[in-house]
Amino acid sequence: MTDFPSSRAALPLVAAAAALLGAGATWLVSHQAGGNQVREYLLAHPEVIPEAMQKLQERSNAKVIAANRADILTPVGSAWAGNPNGDVTVVEYLDYNCTYCRASLPIVDKLIAAEPNVKVIYRELPVLSLESETAARYAIVAGRQGKYRALHAALYAGGPLTEASMDKALVTAGLDPAKVKEEAKSASVEAMIKTNLSLMRPLGMTGTPTWVIGDRVVSSVMSLEDMRDAIAAARAK
Repeated sequence: MTDFPSSRAALPLVAAAAALLGAGATWLVSHQAGGNQVREYLLAHPEVIPEAMQKLQERSNAKVIAANRADILTPVGSAWAGNPNGDVTVVEYLDYNCTYCRASLPIVDKLIAAEPNVKVIYRELPVLSLESETAARYAIVAGRQGKYRALHAALYAGGPLTEASMDKALVTAGLDPAKVKEEAKSASVEAMIKTNLSLMRPLGMTGTPTWVIGDRVVSSVMSLEDMRDAIAAARAK
């Protein structure tokens, strides 16, 4: 029989169980951190561990979100969709060279139709290429000019990013390419991108798309059903 880990090694695991189980588990952590009662409980209820770890992560996320509320939950100009006064906000961190972000477009559209009391905010997270950063800069400028959704759609419709595809997207969105490119070089645009990138580690982002829904952070494509479940959980808090 494998021995239960030493109390030092076991504490993170047991603390996770305590986070989910409340007072009963807290008693175990306090009195039996290295003992058989904790081991036996966790062996009998292994489903506790992922649930508890998610709960701990959500608590950590809540602190990060509260400390950076404006940078996460305030859209850049028109970089949002859905209900402006929605009771739940879904934030999508995206890269315009990300095929999974492109695949999420119809899912977001269905979400907005299915959840009329949800607001969706788009935030740039250019991590895949130099072209990704260029497109992100253009998108921030477009948001400030009230043309975000038009450029958002046009950039994805153009396929993998190139200088030519981005220029075409700017024109399609009704923007002046020369003016956008000039403003895209501004310090304020660069600062906004750096702020988004700086939140990757605190929020545990591992790629794009990353979704922030309530206190949940998910770095992957989400189905409509999973999004609605996360929204329902956020509403219930």
